[in-house]
Amino acid sequence: MIRRRKIINKLALFFCFLTALWGLFWLIFILFDIIRHGITALTPSLFLNEPTPPGIPGGGLKHALIGHLLITLTATLIGVPVGILGGTFLAEYGRNYIISRIISFIADIMISIPAIIVGTFVFAFMVKPMGHFSGLAGGVSLAIIMIPIIVRTTENMLSLVPWTLREAAFALGAPYYKVIFQVVYRGAGVGIFTGVILAIARVAGEAAPLLFTSFNNAYTTYNIFQPMASLTVTIFQYAMGPYEDWHKQAWGASFLITLFILLLAIVGRYLVRLKFKA
Repeated sequence: MIRRRKIINKLALFFCFLTALWGLFWLIFILFDIIRHGITALTPSLFLNEPTPPGIPGGGLKHALIGHLLITLTATLIGVPVGILGGTFLAEYGRNYIISRIISFIADIMISIPAIIVGTFVFAFMVKPMGHFSGLAGGVSLAIIMIPIIVRTTENMLSLVPWTLREAAFALGAPYYKVIFQVVYRGAGVGIFTGVILAIARVAGEAAPLLFTSFNNAYTTYNIFQPMASLTVTIFQYAMGPYEDWHKQAWGASFLITLFILLLAIVGRYLVRLKFKA
């Protein structure tokens, strides 16, 4: 019996290893393909020039780079505070309330909801009343995608902090809000930040909701209340186009998004280690 269990255990570990290896192979393959095609497209003109008319070689993605940064920044400024505060309420103040369990359940559903549905929702309740597309609507749609991810991650990470740490802080006379900010957040800081990075990484590559909200713009604009270009929508447009120069720039935009997420994770981890000594 013991020998049979050992054989089954080794077989299970072997299949788990093969599965992990299979997933890692495709991850490396995708990254290699993006780097191979994208790095050759990184030229000064890609960052500094406006797009040229269709069929004319040259131009760049300055409009999409600026638009994507502004839309992502807007989504982060909206989604991160709301998500962290929502997760804090569920883990700290709403532990014994039925409404908290309902909110957690809804957040779990929202995590897996198709992004295009969020885009159509924002289109109906924000774009249509405004009468035009806008970068702000794009940021709101991405923030809606971010919030449930951050809420659930924050709730789970805060729940892992032992209650004895809170009791020790209470014994010293600290009010609850200071216990949360100075004790609980410090203990769960790395996990919360990981959730934020996952949320930003999720929305940084979304194109579907932006097609219904920010749409696109052939020119550089800093006004988030106007239609605004983004890298993801531009990749979709250029990849579907018949021009080789468009395809090259689409690869370059894909590489830039991948590089942005990588640098964000590295810099963020470094800052968290400085702040929380984790």
